[in-house]
Amino acid sequence: MPLHGARAAALLAWVNSTKVCTDPLDDLSQLQDCSVFIRIIDKIHRSEEGESVLEQPLPERISFVCGFLQKHCKHKSTAENLVSAQKLLEGEELALAKVATLLLYHTSMSCKSPGDWNEFDYKTQVELASILKFVLDNEESLNENLETFLQRKAPLPSSSASSSGSEEHSPLLSLPQKREVRFLELQKIASSSGANNMLPGPPSSPMGDVMQTPQFQLRRLKKQLAAERENRDELEVELAENRKLITEKEAQITMMQQRIDRLALLNEKQAADQLEPKEMEELREKNESLMVRLHEALKQCQDLKTEKGQMDRKINQLSEENGDLSFKLREIASHLVQLQEALNELSEEHNAALAQSQEKQGQLESELGAALQEKKCSEEKIEILQGKISLLEDQLAKLGDGSAQEKGEVMGDILKLEELKQEVSALAAKGAELQATVLRLEEEKQLREAALQSERGRFEEEKQQLGSLVASLQSSLSESHRARERLEQDLRAREASEPQG
Repeated sequence: MPLHGARAAALLAWVNSTKVCTDPLDDLSQLQDCSVFIRIIDKIHRSEEGESVLEQPLPERISFVCGFLQKHCKHKSTAENLVSAQKLLEGEELALAKVATLLLYHTSMSCKSPGDWNEFDYKTQVELASILKFVLDNEESLNENLETFLQRKAPLPSSSASSSGSEEHSPLLSLPQKREVRFLELQKIASSSGANNMLPGPPSSPMGDVMQTPQFQLRRLKKQLAAERENRDELEVELAENRKLITEKEAQITMMQQRIDRLALLNEKQAADQLEPKEMEELREKNESLMVRLHEALKQCQDLKTEKGQMDRKINQLSEENGDLSFKLREIASHLVQLQEALNELSEEHNAALAQSQEKQGQLESELGAALQEKKCSEEKIEILQGKISLLEDQLAKLGDGSAQEKGEVMGDILKLEELKQEVSALAAKGAELQATVLRLEEEKQLREAALQSERGRFEEEKQQLGSLVASLQSSLSESHRARERLEQDLRAREASEPQG
């Protein structure tokens, strides 16, 4: 089954946006040598680790890419089974699309902000948002579902659909007071999370919508926390190795001190036996050489102890920051859940209000149509009766000078004429009443439409407030990101200061 054209084009557009290749690519098959994937990985991690891999044969390059995906996937076995090295070697476009999808997901989790996606057109953003939301929703079952998703059409992510739906529909004329209270509660939640600077407005792009969802932000926080824990574990391993090295050096120093003590005793004994000056000089030189080595070993041991103290302090600092990050993650996750529940409740109220409003609008339109129809029928009857009256009046005028018998007939026509005039009067009165009803219904319809439009604007404003509240929580995420960067800088500084060899 061929790849879904729009999704393949969106993935290719994202690959070109990384600007790791000189000329833009126009087909996924051009990714077969994996050099573009390796450069994207280096760009994500701001390293040059993949430069040496680019000079190696294709199987080694594929192994490097697969190893990266295994290391940074939530379940390593999932990445191992999801991307086949053999199919990458054969240049299968579906396998290349899988790698591009996973790198897109990892990039958006690692360093992309909502505004970075504005370089893409709206259609491409919709497809990229669909891909990102699918991976978020199917992390546990990518092996079974990703191929099908990349090969056929599927509905847009639920968050995007609900977002566009909420923009196209409007609430009832007036929603319960409960909604205003809910927004006060949400503002209190946002302020308690430590994010006092509110960012203006909701996300302005499909990718921004997905990245602002509580699901995405919670997943990003968990990923960052896992990275911090991994850094801490690596430092603890290095600390254990340094402690072991210190213990070995101390043992060597003890052995050398024992040898020096033995030589000193031997020196004293030989001095007592009045050894030859030449032998004494040799012993003195050996003693001095051992003392120099002892001082060097003592200095090295002291340096290791100093470094051990520094690492102990860094481990304590890492543990404290890790605890702070864990607490902040739990707090933000709780706030995001509350925001999502409130948004769901508002959506349900809005949908119910919209249904009630549409039902009332339908009733008004039905009543207005019936009144208009009845008014039209009355007007038609009046026209028919007026025609008859005109005809009878003409006949009466002609027969006014006739015989008595004809005058009797004329009197009958006059009665008949009077009845028609009364019927016309009744119909005219009814028409006036119907006209008043029509005007009342049209006025009521216009009032409801105006109120409905006003409520739509109110709901949009409340929706923007929700977007601002979610955006405020993003500042907490930025604080966690800066904390991670500080830890990485400390680690690099420590590695640079370590003695070589």
